[in-house]
Order: sequence, then structure tokens, then C-alpha cells
Amino acid sequence: MIDRIRELAEAASDDIAAFFTEDAGRAEAFSIRFDGMLFDYSKTHISSEARDALLDWAEASRVATRRDAMFAGQAINETEGRAVLHTALRNLGGAPVLVDGRDVMPEVLETLARMERFCEDVRQGFVQGQGGTITDVVNIGIGGSHLGPEMAALALSPYQDGPRCHFVSNVDGADISDCLQGLNPETTLVIVASKSFTTVETMTNAETARAWMAGVVKDPGQQFVALSTADDKVAAFGIAPERVFGFEDWVGGRYSVWGPIGLSLMIAVGPERFREMLEGAASMDRHFQEAPLAKNMPVLLALVGLWHHQGRGYPTRAVLPYDQRLSRLPAYFQQLEMESNGKRVSMAGEPLTMPSGPVVWGEPGTNGQHAFYQLIHQGTQVVPCEFMVAAQGHEPELAHHHRLLVANCLAQSEALMRGRGIEEARALMAEKGFNGKELERQAAHRAFPGNRPSTTLVYDKLTPRRLGQIVALYEHRVFVEGVMLGINSFDQWGVELGKVLAKEIEPVLESGDTTGKDASTAQLVDFIRANRT
Repeated sequence: MIDRIRELAEAASDDIAAFFTEDAGRAEAFSIRFDGMLFDYSKTHISSEARDALLDWAEASRVATRRDAMFAGQAINETEGRAVLHTALRNLGGAPVLVDGRDVMPEVLETLARMERFCEDVRQGFVQGQGGTITDVVNIGIGGSHLGPEMAALALSPYQDGPRCHFVSNVDGADISDCLQGLNPETTLVIVASKSFTTVETMTNAETARAWMAGVVKDPGQQFVALSTADDKVAAFGIAPERVFGFEDWVGGRYSVWGPIGLSLMIAVGPERFREMLEGAASMDRHFQEAPLAKNMPVLLALVGLWHHQGRGYPTRAVLPYDQRLSRLPAYFQQLEMESNGKRVSMAGEPLTMPSGPVVWGEPGTNGQHAFYQLIHQGTQVVPCEFMVAAQGHEPELAHHHRLLVANCLAQSEALMRGRGIEEARALMAEKGFNGKELERQAAHRAFPGNRPSTTLVYDKLTPRRLGQIVALYEHRVFVEGVMLGINSFDQWGVELGKVLAKEIEPVLESGDTTGKDASTAQLVDFIRANRT
């Protein structure tokens, strides 16, 4: 199938604008609407024939069958022998989900209810610090247990009416030092997010936070919460069982914000808003399950990504939210895509015959326009862009700001498609009084190639429900891409080797004994030891 996609990609018209001239209905035909959201992929090189071929590839890859297996609780994470059921965390209706013959939903809903009771007790002042009402919450995690709640808390900041939330992830001491400065140990609640309670970065930061608190309060353990399943280690740390919230191994870290990992977010925005986010994600789950592939938003988003990376060979993808509160979303999607689909072998363990996931990156607009958009418009590499923007903001008194923001978003996708031809550039330079060779030189600098593909996701307003839908949309997109590439999107063995070697190198930094290390590593160790003081 991939050979057919590449043939169509190579033969595709380079004139995206011509599609609209030839087909007055292209915009509608190459868009999907769902529950207050519009996904427009018409500004790409995808023709009807190419879309049909991509859909045939999805059918041949048994995307629907694999999707149904995921929702049914089958162990589709085959290298680890696990189900993949982050979707169960937002199954608020409680419809049975079986894993090895056991319905997991009663436990999921009970955990959610426990979270809600605890959050309300914190927000209402029934759970206090040893110096009074909780004023600040520090979430300590790394990877998905950090990026998820941090991204969502920033995105939903207009809805925050609880204690202030802070997030620590980096083992660099600067991260936790800067976070704790200005906080009161007597009114701070610390959440430690580590399923095994052994994650080196997280536990190092947790120990530092406990020592900071112990300098002021009598019993630091009273102001800690654990998101973990390692009950013995949590107890040894001094955290009471009623303040421990566990989750199953069928919830991967980068898919975990919907459950206990989202506790800090729930404290910030309240259980009702948190449920709205879950309901939004669940609505996208239903759409993904029920809509035909040709009208399925996650499927079409995945097909566009595969067309650009595996078909046309574009190595990167830019995620460009025109919303300052979504400034952490590109990093969140970066982890979601690159940790999931950054693989080199198939499910069968055979080397891949095509590229796996692209490099995902981005920044919010309009900031990016004054940074890297120059390369996107005139650079020699084509970067497919994924714009997203809300029709309305949260500051009605600043409506003119939002109008300008939206205008910039729409203008960028139009400019990428249209470009500026050399004749138009020559005319501009002639108006400025240039002529001859200087006119040609100046015009060459002002010409844009155009025909740079982009998609745009528009929604009414960034509410908790919409955020849930957007994140679930991209989760399912990654799943579809992984199925069609024949890889396992739910393991991440590539992160293991560095962790192992770090444990080996740490004592070397103290002893200086670099026996067995390569010359480069030995030189670096020697330099660092010589310059530590």
C-alpha cells in the first residue's frame, strides 16, 4: 500500500490553490465537523484519489478491528502483554470494560469518586496543612505524569478557582528550588506521581521537597499525596493509605492525565470541570468508534500525517496553537507522537521498511511568526503545519486582541498555500524604484514558493470539554498511525538504556574511575570533576 501512496504523492499537483479553482466544494469535501469543532485539511496536496488510497490503506491495516480490540480491553500492547485502556478512565457511563474477564469500571469509578472527595476536602478547607488551608499544590512527576497535568492546568487557567498549582519534573535542582521559593511549607500539598515510586528524577525531587517541609512542619507525610501502586514504598515514605491513588498498568504515562495523574488539575479546577474534560474526551472516543473512516476526525488527521511523512517525505510536523494557554500543547503532542511511534521495528520484530514517526515541534502563535515561520515560508524544507484556534477567547473586554489573533492564524495558512510569485515580487520592487539586476535580486528575496500544506482545527472556545476532545483526537490519531505503520504505539523501550547508563555513571562522577568507559565519556567525566568546585 505504501508504494501506491508514494506514487500518488510524487504525482500530486504542486498547486494546492488549483484544487479550489477546479472544485468549488473542496473546502467542505475535505473537512470534518464534529460537536463544535471543524477540522479543515483542504489546504494540502491530497486529492480525492489520494484520500481514497489512504482510506484503502487504513482498511487493509484493519484499523477498525484494532480500534475495537483496544476499547474491548484486549492486550494490544503486545511487547508488554497489556491492555491499552486510558479510554476507560473517561467512561463515565460505566459500561463494562473487561480485562482478562474482569470488569475494571467499578474500580475506575470508585477511584474517580475518591479523587473527587479528596479534592473537595482540599478546596473546602477540610483537608489542611499543618499551618492552615492549603494554598499551593506542587505536582512532582516526569514525562506524562508531568506534561499532562501541567499542559491541562495552563490550558484551563480561566477555570482555576482552587489552590495554586506548580509543577516540577527535572532532576536539575534548579527546577524544584525555583518552585519551592516563596511557598509556605505549612500550607503546601505535594503530589508525588510515580507508579513504581522508584522513578529516579521524581523520587529525588520528592525527597528534596520532604526535607524542605521537614524543616518547618512536624510531620511532612501529612502533606504528601502519592499517585502510585507501590503501597509498601509509599508507606515507607510516610504517606497514609487514604492519600494514595493508584492506577493500572494498562494506563501508559503519556495517556494518564484522565485519572489519578490529573489530581493536581482536579484540585485546581474542581471535580465538575474535570468531569467536563473527561466527557469531552469520551465524546471523541464515541466518534472514533462510530463514525465511518471517511468521516472520522482522528482517522483523517492520521491519514494527513501519513501522507505528509511517509508519502511525501516531509520529516517534521509543526503544531501551532493560536492560544497562549496551549503553549505546552506542542510539547505534550511531541511526547505523545514521538514516544509512541518513534520505533524501528514492526510488531513482529522486523525492521521497518518505511519511516516511523516524524519530528513534532511547535510554539503558540503569534510568537512563532517572529521566530521560525521564516523557515516555514521560505526555507528549503517543507514543514506541514497544524494550526488550531478558538472562535472566541475568554477575555471579552479584549475581543480586539482575539480578532487579531484569529486573523493571523487564518492569514498564515493562506500565505503558506498562496505564496508570492516572482512576478508579484518584481512588481513590488518596481514600485519601490528598483530596476535592472538590483530589481531581480531584491525580488528573489521577496518571492515565496507557496504550496506549503497545512491543516486547521477550529473550535468555538477552549473549554474543559473542548480540551478533552482535542487531546483525545490526537491520542487516537497516534493510534491509527501506529496501526497503519504496523508498530506498537504503547511501549517505549528506547528510554531504558539511558536510565541504566546513568546509574552506572553517577558513582563514576564521585570516584573518577572511568575504567570501561569510552574515551569521550572519560574525558567529560574528568572535566566535570575538575570543574565542580
